[in-house]
Amino acid sequence: MEPQREQRTEPGLEHDVAGGVATVVIRNPAKRNAMTTGMWRELPALLDRLAADPAVRTLVLTGAGDTFCAGADIGTLTGGNEESKALAATAEQALAAFPKPTLAAIRGSCVGGGCQLAAACDLRFAEEDARFGITPARLGIVYGPSSTRRLVALVGPATAKYLLFSAELIDAARALRTGLVDEVLPAGGLDERVAEFTAVLAARSQLTQAAAKEFAAGPVTEDRIAYWARQARGSGDQAEGVAAFLERRSPRFTWTPPAD
Repeated sequence: MEPQREQRTEPGLEHDVAGGVATVVIRNPAKRNAMTTGMWRELPALLDRLAADPAVRTLVLTGAGDTFCAGADIGTLTGGNEESKALAATAEQALAAFPKPTLAAIRGSCVGGGCQLAAACDLRFAEEDARFGITPARLGIVYGPSSTRRLVALVGPATAKYLLFSAELIDAARALRTGLVDEVLPAGGLDERVAEFTAVLAARSQLTQAAAKEFAAGPVTEDRIAYWARQARGSGDQAEGVAAFLERRSPRFTWTPPAD
């Protein structure tokens, strides 16, 4: 049975959870899934709910139809540029801080704020027709420092400057070469590959994934290293993984993130 997705008739975010995978869909078809102020505001709260759901082991962010996200709805910038930028930065940080693996599934335009959201995910898979760009230079907008640093960490300073200075769009093949995306799929192949890969993620140790995500994010204190050592000792995941390997069966990992 197909999962029941929360349907929206107005611009907004839809979501469902099935098989350990939460899928969040950006929907604003009249404007190529551009993010409205309300959508920027809605995303962090939605991510908080999904992070707290023990049924969620990984998250996919995608766009409705044949477009990922064409950026911020320009109409929401009029007279409210600073507020919109702040909301976008908060949403981006909430996505980057999501405690479980995240994957952007990209078709068509992934531009401006859409590319900002995709870059905040852990991984990005794209169909070969996808186009990427970061376009504040077309509007005279200062791209935020955290977003700029995240882009530089992902693609390196030269490509980041190319994208930011020029506001030019690049195709999926170039995005793959520069590290902006991790896989490029033929037309029609994205959904199957995303389903296949997220099933793999959902079957792996959440302990390993959570620790790796934190360590990869930046400097780690001795207290956090000690914390993860305690989690590993008490989890049973390593013993289960070794036993499953020796018995030639799939492991059944049981560690889940402790409640705050």
